[in-house]
Formats: sequence, structure tokens, C-alpha cells
Amino acid sequence: MHPQIFVNLPIENMARSQAFFRALGYDFNPQFTNDQGACLVVGENLFVMLLVKDFYQTFTSKTIADARTTSEVLVCFSCQSRAEVDALVDKAVAAGGTTPRPAQDLGFMYSRSFDDLDGHTWEFVHMVDASKALG
Repeated sequence: MHPQIFVNLPIENMARSQAFFRALGYDFNPQFTNDQGACLVVGENLFVMLLVKDFYQTFTSKTIADARTTSEVLVCFSCQSRAEVDALVDKAVAAGGTTPRPAQDLGFMYSRSFDDLDGHTWEFVHMVDASKALG
């Protein structure tokens, strides 16, 4: 098992991206944040590195996907409640994000998603505790 995860995403504008995620209530680890990369803290050991495209390109020889037209990754986080799912997506939309599809309610799982300012899709889900669902 791995003690931490760092998801790396290319971005266009560092200040704009940081402002967007701060509007959602997230913060950044200043130890790993500068004008080229920002360490978005999304959980105790969960991090998303927002890297400006020129800097991101130094880590790969592949073409960087345009997340507005191509799906490169779907980032999904679990939430404690449907209300938390709705609150996060509503904050994202208020900060300039868009919703790529309507909420999904499958009974045992509720999900909503938003596309951030660079087109990356972020999904938030609340799942019913299986032991409670089985009665």
C-alpha cells in the first residue's frame, strides 16, 4: 500500500486555478507551491499537483491532453453526505466551473461532477453504507 497519492494536472493559469480551488474551501501546501506548481491538499494524504503546462511538459515527452476536448482522467472523491456533494459542486459552479452532466442518483450512490477552469472533470460521490442498505 502507498502512504500518499499525488495526482498531477496541467493548468493554464496558476493564480486563477488557486483562486478557483480556494473558493471551494481547499488550501495549498506552501512547502510545495510556487509559480510553476501548487500542491492542492484534498485529504490527509491526498494531493493534486496543479502544474502550469510548460512545467508539466518537463515530466513527459507526450503531448498534453486538452481536458476541454479530451478526457485524460476522472478524479473522484467520496463525501460524507449528499449535502456535501451538492455544496462542493455548487461552490465550483459559483467560482466559474461547469457541470458536464446532471446529478446521478442510483439509490446506493449519489454523484455530481464539475469541470474546473482548465476542463478537468472532478466527481464527488456519496455512497450509502452497505450494511445499512442491506437492512
